[in-house]
Order: sequence, then structure tokens, then C-alpha cells
Amino acid sequence: MSCKISKSALINGLILAAVIILLLALPAWAGDPTGTATGSAADIPAAQAGTPTLEELATAAGKLKIGLNFVWTLLAGFLVFFMQAGFALVETGFTRAKNAAHTMAMNLMVFLVGAVGFFVLGFGLMFGGLGAVANLGGTPPLTHELTAGGWGLLGLKGFFLSGDAYDVGVFALFLFQMVFMDTAVTIPTGAMAERVKFSAIVLGSFFIAMFLYPIFGNWVWGGGWLAQLGAKLGLGHGAVDFAGSGVVHSIGGAAGLAGALILGPRLGKYRNGKPAAIPGHDIPMAVLGTIILFFGWFGFNPGSTLSGSDLRIAVVAVNTMMAGAVGGLTSMLYTWWRQGKPDPSMMCNGVLAGLVAITAPSAFVNGPVACLIGAVAGILVVWSVYFFDHILKIDDPVGAISVHLVNGLWGLLAVGLFADGTYGAGWNGVGADSYLGVAGQGVTGLFYGDPGQLVAQLINMAVAFAWGFGASYVFYKVLDKIIGIRVTPEAEEQGLDIPEMGALAYPDFMLTFGDTYSTEAISTGQPAYDKRRREVAVHN
Repeated sequence: MSCKISKSALINGLILAAVIILLLALPAWAGDPTGTATGSAADIPAAQAGTPTLEELATAAGKLKIGLNFVWTLLAGFLVFFMQAGFALVETGFTRAKNAAHTMAMNLMVFLVGAVGFFVLGFGLMFGGLGAVANLGGTPPLTHELTAGGWGLLGLKGFFLSGDAYDVGVFALFLFQMVFMDTAVTIPTGAMAERVKFSAIVLGSFFIAMFLYPIFGNWVWGGGWLAQLGAKLGLGHGAVDFAGSGVVHSIGGAAGLAGALILGPRLGKYRNGKPAAIPGHDIPMAVLGTIILFFGWFGFNPGSTLSGSDLRIAVVAVNTMMAGAVGGLTSMLYTWWRQGKPDPSMMCNGVLAGLVAITAPSAFVNGPVACLIGAVAGILVVWSVYFFDHILKIDDPVGAISVHLVNGLWGLLAVGLFADGTYGAGWNGVGADSYLGVAGQGVTGLFYGDPGQLVAQLINMAVAFAWGFGASYVFYKVLDKIIGIRVTPEAEEQGLDIPEMGALAYPDFMLTFGDTYSTEAISTGQPAYDKRRREVAVHN
């Protein structure tokens, strides 16, 4: 039996439903559509509900401010964490298809290893003697610093986030700083890609997360000796690095340089002393990764205020945006002029170079100067890639050394030159004095009247390179002697996905190679080629 509804009955039913809905909507039954009645004195905890005292109002206002800072800091940390996806896409896109699973896996693994290492030891070494972080409610447990003659060397509190470090302010600081550490740990994977053992990156990540990064981080951000150059020696505000051009990027880039130098170039990279291009397999993937990194940088730099109530966030965000944009633009135009084509890979590295360079000075400079810093970075990264590739013959598959080490140092220098004194009063305990309500002096560079700040920044740059490269070189050299950090020539020729990971990134495709290495190349690991190597993806 079937039931048919006539067309007229259906129309009448719809009209009736519409009338009913209209009748229900006409009365003003809404609760509080404008929000004017939502949030009142009744929402403030008080001994007598609805009539809070002045002290209770002040307490509620303080909690609201710190709560806003917590939310902003954690949200910024989540944005920085998402940068891991950007790094994975950039590095994988710039390398070959036969190593895609290996490169992606490294970028995931370094976060897992880094988080554990920083939780166990790194955070305590870096921030154990920091003292109060007013924006996060004080963090009172972090007050134990190893010193020598009054100069801070290492933190001694907060390991495993245990004991009285079980504190909401400490936990908020840990999450934000942990994702910064993860950026530093990720950088060497790009410089060492396509010929490094997965196990070497695992051990190297523990080393960076537990020792290399936090020790230098303590010296700059944890109240250590570089931060004290201003208070103790009168050198400006001491070493100033707002969001990590030096602490994060230069240290990670220096570790990548040490690893790439010990590994040596990829097979086939140099023939008769001249570098041969080894194109990445997926430029669109790398471009997408660059856009994700750009997005995440709005957590990286503005988030470093650790305060949703610090209105300087607007300046930091715009400076970050403009330096990244101008860096990519100048890199594109310069490459277009020199080579006749706007190389998309160099455009990506120009964007990242501008973002790295503005990371240290982003809070201390004005908009035009931010554009200048980005423009210099865009040209500098092109020159640097050529210098490492052609002059020093150090093989860096993704340009990580040029982007992060070189432009990280440029960012530190830019603070010493261009900081305009409008922000940073009290930074590292300097310039906080005021008289009759007039704010103290902010961070000021050479061109605005303080040569001492430039001296502090030059010391910061020298120490960042010496520590980052020197300690990493020793570590990777020792590790190479113990386990060997480079894969066999056969594994490198085949691609690292199967030999190292046991899984192909693209199992539906077969990678074939038109040219092979000579017997001498396989036995010695030298790039002796019979003719130019080709890599072709052929569908099964």
C-alpha cells in the first residue's frame, strides 16, 4: 500500500509550518541577545554574593588579566606547534621522493624526542633560575640558578615539572618554551637530510633538547650571563633576543652546519668540484609548508609577549608580517634578475629568512625598519646559499643553514643597530627606573644612541655561533666515531625510505634511476658519476 501526498497538501503544510515559526519568533523571548546583562557583579567571587568589596574586585581583575595572558600564551604555543607541519612539508618538498618518508618521520620524531628531553632536563637547565614571570602570575618556584661570581650559568629547578614546579604559571611557560625548543631541534634535519641515519637524529635531538638549546637559552632568556651584560657591564640592556633569532634559529642552524659538515655532501652533489642541482620532488608541498610556517610565526613572535594585554602585540605582528613578505619579495626579484626566472624555492627561503631575521627585533623596531630587515634577509639568503654551496661546498638540501643560522645572526645584529627605545624598559633589569611617571628607557640600538647595545649583540652573536657550532661539532664527531651517522652509499642510492624506515612514502609509484654510480663511488662513498643522474616516478 502506498501513501501519496498531493501537491496542494504539501504546499499548505509548508505554509502552516512557516506561520507557526513566525508566530514563535515574534515575541521578545530572547535571553540577552546583546550581552549587556551577561557578566555582572554576581559573577565575581565575593563573600557576599553580588556586592564584592574593593579588594575582591581587585583580585578578580588580577585573575582576569593573568587568565587572558594564559589563554594568549597557550594559543600562541599551539600556533608554534603547528609550525612543525610547515617544517615537515618544506623539508620533504625540497628533497627527493625516495627519501620522503624518512624526512617526514624525522620531523615528527624530533618533536616526540624533544618534548621528553626538555621535560626531563632541558626546561630546568634553561629556566630553573628565571625567577618571577609577572605576566604568568609570578612562577615563584623558578628561583634556583647556578652562578659563578654572580654570573648566571644554569638553572637548577623544574626538572620533570615536579615538586613545587607543579604550578600553573610554570606549566604555561613550559608549553610555550617547549614548542620553541622543537623549532631548534627541527632545523638540523633539513641540513642533514637525504644521507643521515635516523638513529643519529634521534640521539642528536636528545642532545639539542637537553643540553645545547637550554644552556644557551639560559644565558639569554633565563637570566644568565649574556642577559646580565647590561646590568653588570653597562652594555645596553644586555643580550636582547625578543623571540629567538639567536636562541632558536642560530643555535639550530649552527647544529645543522656542524652535522652537514661531518656528514659530507650527498652522492652526486659535486662533480669535478662544481655543485650539481638536486631538485626537490614536490615544490607545491614546500610552498604550502612555507605558508603554514608564516601563519605559525604569528604565534612565535607576538606570542613572546606572554601577554594578551600587552598592546605591543600589534607592532610585533605587523613587523613580522612585513619582514616575511619583503624578504620573500626581494629574494624573488633578485633571483629573477640574476637567473632570469623567479625561483619558487628561493622565494620560500626568502620568506623564511625575513621571518627569522625579524624574530629578535620584532618588538623593538618600527614598520619601515622591519621592511628593511626583511629586504636584507631576502638578499642575504641568496648570497649565503651560494656561499655554502659553491665556496665552502657544504651540502644543505633545504637551505636551513642560510635561513636559520645566517639570518638568525642578522636578526641579533639588527637589534643592536635599529632598536628605537620605545619598548623594553626593564628588559633584563635595565632601564626600568622612572621619575614622576615617565617610563624608563627601552632597548635602544646604535642608530638611536646606544652603542653599548650593539656591543652586547655582537657578543651574543659570537657566543651563539661558538656554542652552537662548537658543541654540536664535538657531539656529532663523537657520535660518528661510535655509531657512524651517515647511511651506506647503497642505502643512499636506493633512498632512505626502505633501508631506514621500512616503508615507502609513495608505494603506488616505482622510482627508477637512469644513471648509476661507478663501483669506485659505491665503495668509497665519493660522488663519481658516469653521467647526470635522473630520477623518474613511474606508476606501477
